[in-house]
Amino acid sequence: MSGEAVIRMDAEALNAFLRRAFPETGAEHMPQVLEVGPGRVLLKSPYASRQLRPGGVISGPTLMTLADTAAYALVLAHIGEVAMAVTTSLTIHFLRGCKPGDLYAEAALLKLGRRIATADILLWTEGRERPAAKATVAYAIP
Repeated sequence: MSGEAVIRMDAEALNAFLRRAFPETGAEHMPQVLEVGPGRVLLKSPYASRQLRPGGVISGPTLMTLADTAAYALVLAHIGEVAMAVTTSLTIHFLRGCKPGDLYAEAALLKLGRRIATADILLWTEGRERPAAKATVAYAIP
């Protein structure tokens, strides 16, 4: 990632934007941006039993949703409030069953171009050293 990463939205601004952009999602279910830094963000999604799939692990769609949200927050942190930045691709690798608990996602900016931003996202509940999934997400920037 180039050294040009400038933060345009901090965690507070990103959380406020996400609440405005997705008013149907109650505050208790909304992922929260915990940290923003040059080229990275950290999010936490509160645990809810509705996230579980048979077998008692957090479902793939839940992991994909947080990966996409983390990439969106990361892109907006660096380009500002551009609501119509949209996902163009999301590839995810499930590494192990994701045990129930608060779900964390750390997104790292790989490339921020004029039209496309690409990020790597690591997801876990048991600790960053035991990732449950790793995703690569690309966003189109209008």
